[in-house]
Amino acid sequence: MSDHEPHAVLGPFSSPGAQATPWATALAVLGEAEVFWLSTVRPDGRPHVTPLLAAWSLGGLCFTTGSQERKALNLEHNPRCVLTTGTNALTGVDVVIEGVASVVEELSERERAVADFERKYGAHLTSPEGTWYGLGEAVVAGDVRLYRVAPTAGFAFGKLPTSSQTRYSWPSR
Repeated sequence: MSDHEPHAVLGPFSSPGAQATPWATALAVLGEAEVFWLSTVRPDGRPHVTPLLAAWSLGGLCFTTGSQERKALNLEHNPRCVLTTGTNALTGVDVVIEGVASVVEELSERERAVADFERKYGAHLTSPEGTWYGLGEAVVAGDVRLYRVAPTAGFAFGKLPTSSQTRYSWPSR
């Protein structure tokens, strides 16, 4: 698991005087973001990008999908992927997590991740009127796949007024 804080280095394309974005700031962006973009590669090499819900849990970014959805089929062929989130503005911070996705099999881990999702997304998952009501139960039962992306690299892109490019790296496991 990647519960340890990564090493952060400021990139060369940062503004003069910029500082590396602390991991705590990037983690806060991940925690507050509602929508993430998952990029995978189809078996024929074409890219595939789709929006989805994600939560930092189990030491990585977790998301759900059905076993026959394009993203799941892509990940069976090639588990390397990228999750991206941030703002649709010239201010704020965008965060990118590159990693390797794996299906979470252990019941206690699925339960822990569901609790993290429900804390983050609240009534969207827990209220009978919520768009994704029942998703947690389906994940715990194993009817919906839960993926954990173990981070291999991460990036935070600080935008105006001072642009910065921070690279995060985790120790090898």
